[in-house]
Amino acid sequence: MEERKVRWGILATGGIAAAFAADLVDLPDAEIAAVASRRRESAQAFAERFGAERAYGDWESLAADPDIDVVYVATPHSAHRAAAGLCLEAGRNVLCEKPFTLNLRETEELVALAREHDRFLMEAMWMYCNPLVRRLKALVDDGAIGEVRTVQADFGLAGPFPPAHRLRDPALGGGALLDLGVYPVSFAQLLLGEPDAVAGSALLSPEGVDLQTGAVLSWESGAMAALHCSIVGGTGGTASVTGSRGRIDVPSGFFHPERFVLHRDGSEPEEFAAGPADGPRTTLRHEAAEVMRALRAGEKESPLVPLEGSLAVMRTLDAVRERIGVRYPGDAVAVTV
Repeated sequence: MEERKVRWGILATGGIAAAFAADLVDLPDAEIAAVASRRRESAQAFAERFGAERAYGDWESLAADPDIDVVYVATPHSAHRAAAGLCLEAGRNVLCEKPFTLNLRETEELVALAREHDRFLMEAMWMYCNPLVRRLKALVDDGAIGEVRTVQADFGLAGPFPPAHRLRDPALGGGALLDLGVYPVSFAQLLLGEPDAVAGSALLSPEGVDLQTGAVLSWESGAMAALHCSIVGGTGGTASVTGSRGRIDVPSGFFHPERFVLHRDGSEPEEFAAGPADGPRTTLRHEAAEVMRALRAGEKESPLVPLEGSLAVMRTLDAVRERIGVRYPGDAVAVTV
């Protein structure tokens, strides 16, 4: 693999799969070898659009393809456990879209499968691979703003989404928390680790999913995070990290920022901006590049998106859902591939 392109399989053909494939095409050491959908016509159209050699009308054929180095799972998150599990059991390495699964149990099952079959597994938390987010974390870790006191982050879409939409469907893991809230939670835990206490409140839909949720995470250090997500109101999508000696403000789109501002006590504000190659459309390529780096190094997980970190985020999301009273059909039933 060190001397040739990394051969990708794309499982699913929706919008996020297309965005990821578009960035893969721009990476000289990546190749889209195959694509799979439950509809062969959809797979064939996707393959023709992005230059994939093979198109499959079922997941099993992609998982069994021995000429694929890694599979990108881009299904709705309600199908992540089944799709990623199928690929891991077939011996494929996997990059799985976020949120990793519907619940902690399913994530634990995927991690166990990856370790059992000695395969690489990573959640596609592209925010963690973003160069500017990595720079922000490095500044915080280096004490640029002192000890972290508070984290604030929000992500909301205006909607409205009709009851039949996937974001309103409990069977598809609908609601604001898993689809959007995973970003504020992941941002807070990137900087502070897993919280010691979780509180939450939500507005629920008639179907039983959260239309908007507020969560407060707290740590024994005294640090707190105030987080919000919504599918009934478009928010600014901003984030702020306040420390004992300063603050970092991230404007709209904190999970793929174009810039952020560091305010050190007693100093003029410092702006950090993304490079020319790090615009919003190309940010997915950073996670792809990290996967390929790890595979070539023989690593089974990424230090940028470690499995324990993904497990910790799922524990928090489960805790928030318990507080707000949202349950999915898959919470109570064992998943079979």
